[in-house]
Formats: sequence, C-alpha cells, structure tokens
Amino acid sequence: MKTSRKWFYPLIYLALVIISFLPLYTEIPYDQRNTSQVILEILQRATLPYAAWGWVFHVLTLAVIALAVWKPSPGGRAVTAYFGLNYLVIAATQTHAVTPTYGLAVHTGALVAEVLLGLLWLWVAWKDRMQISFMGAPCWRWLLLPFALLAFWSPLTVEGSIATLNFNPLLLLTSPDYGLAYCFLTPVFLFLLILAWPQVNGFAFRVTAFNGLLYGLFNLSHWAVPERVWLGIMHLPLLVISIVALWLAHRGRNNT
Repeated sequence: MKTSRKWFYPLIYLALVIISFLPLYTEIPYDQRNTSQVILEILQRATLPYAAWGWVFHVLTLAVIALAVWKPSPGGRAVTAYFGLNYLVIAATQTHAVTPTYGLAVHTGALVAEVLLGLLWLWVAWKDRMQISFMGAPCWRWLLLPFALLAFWSPLTVEGSIATLNFNPLLLLTSPDYGLAYCFLTPVFLFLLILAWPQVNGFAFRVTAFNGLLYGLFNLSHWAVPERVWLGIMHLPLLVISIVALWLAHRGRNNT
C-alpha cells in the first residue's frame, strides 16, 4: 500500500502546507504583508448571519456521540458523516465575507482544506471504515477531555479586535463558534478519534491531525497581540490535541 511508503505522509503533509499558504482572494487588492489582517476581517464577519444556529451543532454533536456510545458500529458511521458534513458547512460559512477594507474576501487555503476534509470523512462514512468505541480507551487519553470541552464550550466574545472570555454556561449549548469555526470543531472531533484509536481510518486521522496542527501553530500569533491573548488561549485545544493525535498515529496501531 502507498500509505506504508516512507515518502507518502511527508508528501501529503507538504501538500497541506502548500494549500494553507494559497493566496487569499480579495475584491480590493491587499498587501501580502497584511494577510493576517484580511483573515481577521473575514473571521469577524463570516459567521455572524448564522450565529443563532449555534445550538444545532452542539445538539447534533451530543446526539451522534450518544449513538456511538449506545451502538458503536452505526454510531461510528454517524460520527464520521456528521463531522464530514460539518466541515463542509464551515467551508461554506467561515471562509469568506464582505469586509470593510477589502470587499469580498475568501480565505482560499482554509476553504480548500475544509472541503477536502469534509469529503474525506464522508468517504470514510460511506465506506463504513470506522468503529467508534470509547469504553476501551486508555485512561491517559481522557486527560484531553478538558481541552475538548473548552473547544465545545467556546466561552469567548470577540468585539472588533478585542477578545474576552465569557463563561456563560448557556454557551455550552448555544455558542456560535463551535460548529461554525474550524479551530473549535476540530479539537472535539480529534478527541473522539483519539479515544477510538486504532479503530479509525488511519489516513483520514493523520490528515485531520496535521491540518489541525498547522492552524494551531498559525494561531499562536494571537499571543503577540495583547487584546487577542484570550483568542490564543482558546486555540490551545486545537494545538495540543492535534499534537497528541499525530504522536499517537505515528506510534502505530500496535502501540496504543
């Protein structure tokens, strides 16, 4: 199999890096040095029209997890299909917006990556190549639960360029960020995959983890801006869980 070749995953990872650096599309030309500012303007506006639907993604996530606990075989298929569809939703909502400075702007790399992830996990669901079972997961993997819960809760308020924490418990079911934001959805999904490993599709697992690591590293830039430090903290689940997922995947299926 090609996936066993030493060059295969480095090539896939290189492709993901190249995709992540695809130039943005903007109606009004932008200076490449202002790329992060363009992305910030997109993210500040992209999901606002859909914020009221945040509760739907929380409820559906809990529903497919409950199904996986009750019936692991169909539950595994439901989990992969749901998260695959959710990535396509994020691609359609979070990656573009009409911004005040640049007009219509598209985060091209994120759009391409999220479409590919969505199609990949839908293919895994269609092929029924994943079993979800949390009961046999080693205890140490559950130490990642607080990170996954933080991402699921997304206790954050962003006003303009200022990010502040908002520990409103209602956000556990209503946060507009989880489900509409790649960086908050992915840690939850990867946590479930880590619990189920090695009964998951190894290729899709590694691709998701590496892409998560890329965006976890990109978002370290928030730590350098005082008014966005909390946004940097909120991206720690993506960084930490992606690192653990990659480490686990590269240990192999026999050393779990």
